Amino acid sequence: MSTQQQEPEPQEPESQESPEDPEMKGAESPQNQRLKEKEQGLAQEETVDESDLEGETVHIKVFRYDPEVEGKQEPRFDDFYVPFEKGMTVLDAVMYARDEYDSSLTFRHSCRQAVCGSDAFFVNGKQQLGCKTQISDLEQPIRIEPLPHQEVVKDLVVDMDHFYDQMHAVEPYFQQEDLPDGDLEEQRQSRENREKVKMSTRCIWCAACMSSCNIAAGDNDYLGPAAINKAYRFAMDEREDEEIKEHRLRIVEQEHGVWRCQTQFSCTEVCPKDIPLTEHIQELKREAVKKNLKFW
Repeated sequence: MSTQQQEPEPQEPESQESPEDPEMKGAESPQNQRLKEKEQGLAQEETVDESDLEGETVHIKVFRYDPEVEGKQEPRFDDFYVPFEKGMTVLDAVMYARDEYDSSLTFRHSCRQAVCGSDAFFVNGKQQLGCKTQISDLEQPIRIEPLPHQEVVKDLVVDMDHFYDQMHAVEPYFQQEDLPDGDLEEQRQSRENREKVKMSTRCIWCAACMSSCNIAAGDNDYLGPAAINKAYRFAMDEREDEEIKEHRLRIVEQEHGVWRCQTQFSCTEVCPKDIPLTEHIQELKREAVKKNLKFW
């Protein structure tokens, strides 16, 4: 099979913008730097030319387990050979296997647009969204498993109750007692503050980050990166007053909160929405320390 060859991009003229341009400043932020490095890494990876796969079959190995059926209670892998189509995703492949070969194959999916977060799988050793992961970017046979560190209900379906409990533990909703006086008066947020919390609002509750976290795997009480990120989203929102912010910080600075994070960046690496989860956890640590500092 051949690899995709990319033509060199034409050189663009140097920008005449002032160094003080806000967009130039944003390009130097840690978040933009991290995204740039991630994109460069992906561009350097060898990918299969989709035209070479057309008319061929894709070999997928799917994890199977059914505790309610005798003979299927022992975990195993089933092999499926799926006809390749241009743009095929991992979710497309398992849906074809279910529809054409084995209707008992069980997994979650909904929007197919990387928004609902229901189809997070462990694909070739990495947490990924099935609907977002291209077949042509993967080595065969493609190994598809349920998310690690979570109880398997059946096949690719895992029990999400504990994850949802941790998410709800940080009170993931806006709280503000001091509302504007007028019925039609808006509760305004500055553009700067919106930019600060923007990335944290992208969480789709897929649990990929929680599954990748070694701390969460060994500490069932650890809030986890997704829940802490959700706490960050509201704690850093300027529309909530200081008392509510302190309340949120007390939740996340507990024994099984932000201080359990060991900054391994595994959650950030697997996040399908490129949320800088580790950075948000570290910022909440700094906020917790500043809250407890007293000068007299």
